[in-house]
Formats: sequence, C-alpha cells, structure tokens
Amino acid sequence: MQPSALGKLIGSVILILALVIAASQATYVIEPGTRGVLVTLGKVSPAALVEGFGTKAPFVSHIQTVQVRQQTRELPAECYSSDLQQVNMQLRVLYRIPEASVVKIYQDYAGEPFDSLVAPRVQEALKEVTALQSAEQIVKRREEIKTRTLAAAREKIAALLIVEDIVIENINLSRELETAIEAKMVQEQEAAKARFTQQKAQIEADTAIIKAKGEAEAIRIRGEALRDTPGLIQLQIVEKWDGRAPLVIGGGTGTDASAANFILPLGTLPAGVQGAGAATAPAKR
Repeated sequence: MQPSALGKLIGSVILILALVIAASQATYVIEPGTRGVLVTLGKVSPAALVEGFGTKAPFVSHIQTVQVRQQTRELPAECYSSDLQQVNMQLRVLYRIPEASVVKIYQDYAGEPFDSLVAPRVQEALKEVTALQSAEQIVKRREEIKTRTLAAAREKIAALLIVEDIVIENINLSRELETAIEAKMVQEQEAAKARFTQQKAQIEADTAIIKAKGEAEAIRIRGEALRDTPGLIQLQIVEKWDGRAPLVIGGGTGTDASAANFILPLGTLPAGVQGAGAATAPAKR
C-alpha cells in the first residue's frame, strides 16, 4: 500500500472516530425517576431535563442527574430529655426531591441533599421536641414524639425538600434509667391492681346490701298482701292442690268463727289413716 493511501485511510478512521465521539457527546438519556441539570461552560440551565432522550452541545455541555423518586435513609440521633437524660434514637427518614427544586438544590447545596439538608434539620427538630419531655415520656409517647418531630422538620426544610415520614426504629436509654423506669411501672401496676381489688370488694358489698334490701322489701310486701287479703292463702292452696281429697281439721266446734282450720293432703298420711280420716273428718263449711 502506498504511503498516500495509508495516510488517507488513517485520516478517514480518525474522522469517523471523531464523529462518533461528537455524536455521543451531543446526546443524553435521562433515566426514569431522575431529572437532569444541564451545565454549559459552567452555566446552569434554569429548567430541569425530564426523563428520556435528548441532545446537547457536544464537549461544552454535560448533564448532572438528580434522583427525584422517594428515598429512605437511616439516621442515628442523640438528644437529651427535660430531666437531662441522654437518649439515643435510630431513625429512618423517607424523603424525596420535588422537580421544582432540582436545579436550586444543585446550584446552592453541595454534596448529597440528605446529608446537607435533611439530616441536620431532622436532628435539630428531634432535639427541640425531646427537650420538652422527660425520658419516661419519650418512651411512652413515641408516636407523639415522631409526629411533632416530623412537623418541625418539614417547617425547617420548607418546600425545598419533601419529608414524607420519619420512623423511630429504636430508643436506647442508659441501663440505670431503664431499671428505674421498669421499677416505677411495676409499682404503678401493683397500685392499679390494689385499686381494682378495693373497687371489686366495694361493688360486692354494695351488691349484697342491695340484695338484702330487696329481699326484705319483698318479705314486707308479701306480708302486707297476706294481711290485707286473707283469701290469698286459700287461693295459693287451691293452685297447688294435686287433686286428692284434703283432710280438714277444725280448730273449734259449733259456730266458733275464730277457730283455725288446717288443710292437709291425704297423701301425707299413712294408708290406714287416710280412710279413717276421710270418713270421720267433718266437712268444712
């Protein structure tokens, strides 16, 4: 091969490579869940690039991608309660970057947005909330601490970032403080049990009194009914009669109206006595 032909071939290869490199530098692809920030010679484009394929000026422009889908990061936090007890927490923060803030965050904040924006403000909000509660209240009011911390963190971050939720995964207290809280809870449970026992005994005593009063009232009413309606006894005897001829024993003779009569069923007497009694007993009038 002649030197001139070889030179043309090398030149053609170099030209093709340059065109391929220029073409690759002139296009970009934004992946789903991300947005792009276009920087041309150090100048940032005011609008974020949406996901998909696009073109840009080769060699002088580059694309910086920013994730806008929800992210989850763990965050250890150390704070102090109102009674000056150290409380260590393990948090999980759910956050995302809104599309309107992509360019501003890239321009104004260096590094990972969570480390520079979210973490410091969440820790600050948590310390403000726990400083108003005792260590025992922090353990008991876990959901309240979480809710107030989330509200305070959102207020501090404003609309720059969106904090979706904060999860308190663990609360660690000193061994001495845990022992003291446990002992106090045991005492409270024992006191509650004693109060329940007292209330139960009082209720049982009140129930017995009410029952006794009811029985006494029933006896009084029954006595008054028998006194006011003498025929009630005879009615009850008739209602309970089993159909056998009764034995009437008179307490007196003649026209003595004050004499008492006793009515006994014949079934309560021996067999030999029943016949004699039925034959000799005077009829009640």
